[in-house]
Amino acid sequence: MAYELYYWPMLQGRGEFVRLALEEAGAAYVDVAREPETDGLGLPALTRILEDLDEPRPAFAPPFLRDGDRVVGQTAAILLYLGPRLDLVGASEDERIWTHQIQLTIADMVAEAHDTHHPVAVGLAYEDQKAEAARRAAHFRADRIPEFLAWFEHVLSRNGGTHLVGERLSYADLSLFQLVDGLRYAFPKAMAAQLPDHPRVAALHAAVARRRRIAAYLASPRRIPFNEQGIFRRYAELDG
Repeated sequence: MAYELYYWPMLQGRGEFVRLALEEAGAAYVDVAREPETDGLGLPALTRILEDLDEPRPAFAPPFLRDGDRVVGQTAAILLYLGPRLDLVGASEDERIWTHQIQLTIADMVAEAHDTHHPVAVGLAYEDQKAEAARRAAHFRADRIPEFLAWFEHVLSRNGGTHLVGERLSYADLSLFQLVDGLRYAFPKAMAAQLPDHPRVAALHAAVARRRRIAAYLASPRRIPFNEQGIFRRYAELDG
């Protein structure tokens, strides 16, 4: 039975971290909200589950994954669940916990990247908080990007330089690729200045992009382009 991924159909967002794991593993999955409504899918299928008052363990928001009768929400929790099933995490408990910890750190940086364009309130338009966004983005560029990248570089260095955990690809490597890709889109000048100082992070990003299934996915219409509705948004004034 195919996995069912529920996420907004018009953006990469947090669902993209799950898509990359499914694509790398060659797993059968349905991106439900992107499928035709005439087949009982599409956005109405997503909202039906979100609004189902009889769901015993409701997800707060997409993404969430359905695997048979089981529904798992939150990106990091979905990847924790999928990791052993897709062979994208080590076999030991120590490796699984460490991979999950790295994923949660990636989630922290994703949230901070989002808050550069929505520092006051999610419900306000970017145009209603531009002054605060400029201040938040300046701090993000100067302090937070180098601090996070330095930590990922250190983790890679301590692990031999190629992968974040163990000796083979994990879902954390795929997620770091997506994080770097998003930051390069949103902050091209800042990342052009910062990434050369973190060569192992840059090398991992390039290596993931070259993987056969990932390269095919990135070149396909299944990969939604970055846009100004998602987490990573390109506003020239926020890039310094």
